[in-house]
Amino acid sequence: MAAHQEKKLAQERKHKPTQNDTQTSQVQWGRAWEVDWFSLASILFLLLFAPLIVYYFIMSCDQYQCSLTDPLRDLLTGNKHLSDIWNKTPTLTYRAAGIYSLWVAFQVVLYVFVPDFCHKFLPGYVGGVQEGAVTPAGVVNKYEINGLQAWIITHVLWFANAYYFHFFSPTIIFDNWIPLLWCANILGYAVSTFAMIKGYFFPTNAKDCKFTGNFFYDYMMGIEFNPRIGRWFDFKLFFNGRPGIVAWTLINLSYAAKQQELYGQVTNSMILVNVLQGIYVVDFFWNEAWYLKTIDICHDHFGWYLGWGDCVWLPYLYTLQGLYLVYHPVQLGTANAVGVLMLGLIGYYIFRATNHQKDLFRRTDGHCRIWGKKPEYIECSYMSVDGTKYYSKLMTSGFWGWARHFNYTGDLLGSLAYCLACGFAHILPYFYIIYMTILLTHRCVRDEHRCSSKYGKDWTRYTAAVPYRLIPGVF
Repeated sequence: MAAHQEKKLAQERKHKPTQNDTQTSQVQWGRAWEVDWFSLASILFLLLFAPLIVYYFIMSCDQYQCSLTDPLRDLLTGNKHLSDIWNKTPTLTYRAAGIYSLWVAFQVVLYVFVPDFCHKFLPGYVGGVQEGAVTPAGVVNKYEINGLQAWIITHVLWFANAYYFHFFSPTIIFDNWIPLLWCANILGYAVSTFAMIKGYFFPTNAKDCKFTGNFFYDYMMGIEFNPRIGRWFDFKLFFNGRPGIVAWTLINLSYAAKQQELYGQVTNSMILVNVLQGIYVVDFFWNEAWYLKTIDICHDHFGWYLGWGDCVWLPYLYTLQGLYLVYHPVQLGTANAVGVLMLGLIGYYIFRATNHQKDLFRRTDGHCRIWGKKPEYIECSYMSVDGTKYYSKLMTSGFWGWARHFNYTGDLLGSLAYCLACGFAHILPYFYIIYMTILLTHRCVRDEHRCSSKYGKDWTRYTAAVPYRLIPGVF
């Protein structure tokens, strides 16, 4: 969806906020103020089963060679009991706790104390201090964009160690994978709990807090919109990008190193997974300033959904393809390897080109050319909590004229490529494309519900102009 909201007109029109205006804005913008039974049931399901799902997948690889059915078969037939599986699971170790603590502390140092210098010599890269979107309370936060720099420094040190210093083995992540899982869970729950307490007692901006009165929903979806410590440590930006996404490529490299150690070679499928997912990660940090305008920053509050999800769900389930290939090395034929590579690159092109069109349209306020033509758009307006009226333009040209979320279509094609690199022997590596399809479809619906509430009749005009969500002519 090409919603370009974060720009006031040069001559900003203000009006006195009445009580009714404020209430309307609060109802219309952001996450729910009230919780229906279906939302509560979904929240409880995720809180209970998401941690178990992560454990089940990782345990299946560790004890059952990545089979998702064998553990269930053993339990149902009585060959094993839950206690047998649990007793074979590696426990938290001091070594893992030390590794994880150093990792997170190092990323905090890079995020808070090392101002970005990459934007000074990399043409086209936008880093340094950047403004975020307007929050529901009318606040515009500033962010230090230095994720690409952190990723580069981290990986330079990683390769320097692997090829020169040899302080630790490149397989260190794989070798401590389950003990590190317990560390990640501890951090995920700790930061989520702290964020909730902070929202109640010392929020960064009280006007941007939301309380439903339901403990489980508030814990899951978050109370504060942009919780911060000090001027620059923003919980959402840090945990969305660091430590999980910086670690993503390191985790894959550790898997490749383990494959080399076990089999004496790194298969082309492992190389494909490392390359294609590496492109996605580098793209994320290259466009980190653009990320400030996405749904995670613009709409989501910070709770367990983001805190635990970024610490545990993302690094453990987004890297399942590489983990699978350690246990089942797949050497693809040349034609298959080229096909997977092309599918991944086409998906990435669609994803990046679509987002570039939106970003170009936003930056130029529509004074640009999309596919050689002046872009078409629908003018709309919305109200912040303080009663200030803002204006937006919803683009209906380029890829955004094909579907309202065509960037997600490209994302799904890339996700499918990661999975296809693993062959068809097991379902486990295909969890990612199944999950991403559910996630992005849900995001379509969730984002459009918010936009409908926010823009009203203007959104109806937009959906009439662009009738499809993901696949032109289908959905």
